[in-house]
Amino acid sequence: MKDSKLRNSILLQLVENAQEGIVVAEKEGNDTILIYVNPAFETLTGYQADEILYQDCRFLQGNDTEQESIKLIRRAIDGSAPVRTVLKNYRKDGSVFWNELSVTPFYDEMDELTYYIGIQKDVTNEVLLQEQLDAALQRVAQLEAELSAGKSV
Repeated sequence: MKDSKLRNSILLQLVENAQEGIVVAEKEGNDTILIYVNPAFETLTGYQADEILYQDCRFLQGNDTEQESIKLIRRAIDGSAPVRTVLKNYRKDGSVFWNELSVTPFYDEMDELTYYIGIQKDVTNEVLLQEQLDAALQRVAQLEAELSAGKSV
């Protein structure tokens, strides 16, 4: 018994001190209800746990959150399969962040789906850098096309 208490204490400390946002959710009808968020999730989103526990995770999404990513997440939850995707979310203050989200279902000893674990990493800088690189490459291709057509640049 002492070993399991120690192990649980260590695991809780690891989750509480993780750099990535970690959430635990359970399925309730068509919703996925948050039952735990770690401090890194609070920092990432600007929400405190007591503001968001027992709510569906959709409060982070906006009208322009990519529907394909949402469909992937929904299919994974409905099919009880793990998923990893990047989606646009919104912090409490309304600012945008890009979230690399991994969702993994967890089963109890009776093989019943009990919880989902979500691990979230802020990849905003990476997404913005990729957008800048894509725009620069597109501009280079456009300039090359103009040069090969004999236009002065």
